[in-house]
Amino acid sequence: MHNDSTGNHGHLSSSDATGVKLCVRLRKRLGLVASPTLHLDVDFTALPGITILFGPSGAGKTTLLDCVAGLLAPDAGEIVLAGRTLFDSTLRLNVPAAERRIGYVFQDLGLFPHMTVEQNVEYGLAGLSRPERRQRSGLILEAFRIGSRADRHPAELSGGERQRVALARSLVTDPSLLLLDEPLSALDAAIKARIIDDLREWNRSHAIPILYVTHSREEVFALGERILVLQRGKILAEGTPHEVLQLPRHETVAQLAGFENIFDAEVISVDEKLGTMTCRFPGHDVFLEVPLARLDPGAKVRIGIRAGDILLAADEPKSLSARNIFSGKIVSLTQNNFVLNALVDCGVLFQVHLTLGARDALHLAPGSPVWVIIKSHSCCLLQPDLCPGN
Repeated sequence: MHNDSTGNHGHLSSSDATGVKLCVRLRKRLGLVASPTLHLDVDFTALPGITILFGPSGAGKTTLLDCVAGLLAPDAGEIVLAGRTLFDSTLRLNVPAAERRIGYVFQDLGLFPHMTVEQNVEYGLAGLSRPERRQRSGLILEAFRIGSRADRHPAELSGGERQRVALARSLVTDPSLLLLDEPLSALDAAIKARIIDDLREWNRSHAIPILYVTHSREEVFALGERILVLQRGKILAEGTPHEVLQLPRHETVAQLAGFENIFDAEVISVDEKLGTMTCRFPGHDVFLEVPLARLDPGAKVRIGIRAGDILLAADEPKSLSARNIFSGKIVSLTQNNFVLNALVDCGVLFQVHLTLGARDALHLAPGSPVWVIIKSHSCCLLQPDLCPGN
């Protein structure tokens, strides 16, 4: 469920001691009025630093960026950046995109192939004198470690260098906000990390909000100070990456966070003193202890468990702190690089991740008997998915 942290209704406040701040409250329908393909309805505040926009394809992430940038006009709401109102449906105010002082880097980068790196970066500085343009472009190119490529054309650069040029071109105009729509998705992790480190270093002295769209869980944890999870145009969750993805409250967020095991279950008993509940999988005599929630016996629940949080043992475990121990057998083992995905039948099917060394040490193969071990607090209780149109 969306936990609105802005507390803003009516006109948005727009400046405080934290520096440049973006406040957004807007609605936008795409498609037919009677049957919209997307109904974007969001209300959030982004402070200086990287805020990740995370969610499945079609969730509204790029539409949100386009509304903030001024490329799309919202149907209603307000957008306030650094104390300046960019859009207000009540006042019929809509500042043109070119006057919003917003940098935008698209997934395809949009570099001009016939221009050199220096010319690409100076493109937005046409109103300055030639010496001023060269000084500004030189400083930003050095900040992003591509000063030696100033006279090259985009086709002569590596993928990482082209990404750096696109960032430099967006930031040389000294924007109040930077929008990034999956600009680093084609790069390997090491190059991506170095570019983000340089971006963070640049932002230490500029302190602007950065909205960063990604589908990658690894990028969420590596890049973002804050995350907004979108689904069907709504904000499902917001907070730090740890708060949102490590301990998800919503089924869609759990799926995005990589919870491979999501089950239907029924609450059988509640133990308030121990802070736990016992649940049963429908149609099976398999019982699971999970953290306490405000539910009564008989309540239907959804439970999420990461494959990496489940342990396997070849022999029946004794004297463990883990409360959930089931006997089962290996149905299949599938290797993905250095991780094995084991499908284990315990009356219900669990996906389990383990190392190649664990497989060899336990002599695991399809048909092997095993014991599945799950800690109670590895089980997350999830809210159901949103219904279309909600």
